[in-house]
Amino acid sequence: MPSTSWLFWALLSAGFAALTALCAKVGVNEIDSDLATFIRTIVILAILAALLLATGKFHNTAGFTPRACFFLLLSGLATGASWLCYFRALKLGDAARVAPVDKLSVVFVALLSVTFLGEQLSLKGWMGILFIGLGAILVSIG
Repeated sequence: MPSTSWLFWALLSAGFAALTALCAKVGVNEIDSDLATFIRTIVILAILAALLLATGKFHNTAGFTPRACFFLLLSGLATGASWLCYFRALKLGDAARVAPVDKLSVVFVALLSVTFLGEQLSLKGWMGILFIGLGAILVSIG
């Protein structure tokens, strides 16, 4: 039974993201970064399709509202743009410097979620966001 803890899944996500950066850096050295992104996307589509088929979730259309679909479309466009930029950055730079800058997304999410979603962060939370931002900058400038 899968864990229901958000922290469990977030840590797995971080681990897989680290593997993504390392594997992508090796793979993108040999081919165009846009083609590498395309290949990655096909793999993801195949895995997700198999998962949805195996779990019977293709039939679960509850929540399919125009608003939900619109924001998922925007999310997909942002994801595609992010992946294209990430693979281009990996092609041009060191993975150990590219990945931390990419994680500035944590800072951006915090700022945008407070601004647009009305979410709140404690002083400790803001300090963590500040340190993430400073850490990414320090790693990127070497």
